[in-house]
Amino acid sequence: MPNIAEAKILIISTHGFEQSELEFPRDQLRAKGAEVHVATLDGKAIKGWDGDDWGRDAEADLKIADADPTQYDAVVIPGGQINPDLLRVEEPVLALVRAFAKEGKVIAAVCHAPWVLIEADIVSGREVTSYKSIKTDVVNAGGRWMDEPVVCDSGIVTSRNPNDLKHFVSKIVEEIEEGRHNKKAA
Repeated sequence: MPNIAEAKILIISTHGFEQSELEFPRDQLRAKGAEVHVATLDGKAIKGWDGDDWGRDAEADLKIADADPTQYDAVVIPGGQINPDLLRVEEPVLALVRAFAKEGKVIAAVCHAPWVLIEADIVSGREVTSYKSIKTDVVNAGGRWMDEPVVCDSGIVTSRNPNDLKHFVSKIVEEIEEGRHNKKAA
């Protein structure tokens, strides 16, 4: 059981991430002692979306394509409408998420970010939540959608929106400290 203070966590994102959905997990996980890296498509800073306009930049540590999943305990995918829609068409993103799933590592997605999980084909047979507007997408991908602040199924942690971020981060910590997860039979 790894301690959160010894954990290494990767956040993957691009422009248009929901400001709080990247910053809150990043800052809270760092405050708990975890080493948190932000990976972007080009390895450069990205601009958030805050309310109804562009928000603040988030600095990047590396390119998503250069991230080595064996070096991390978990991956976190912020939502917003723009960010996951752009990420879900990028093969390096999908390959990375699949690698985390194959290794039974924690995968956390909030708001619209389960779109990335759907494209990586890891939703079928799992209990999942998301922003309500993509409920049908989750169900069509074989997921069992639930209207809860946080849902966890075999190490895949999902939340609905920014109001659920405290629950989201708490569950990420809990799942990392449990260790590797195996997918239960569908």
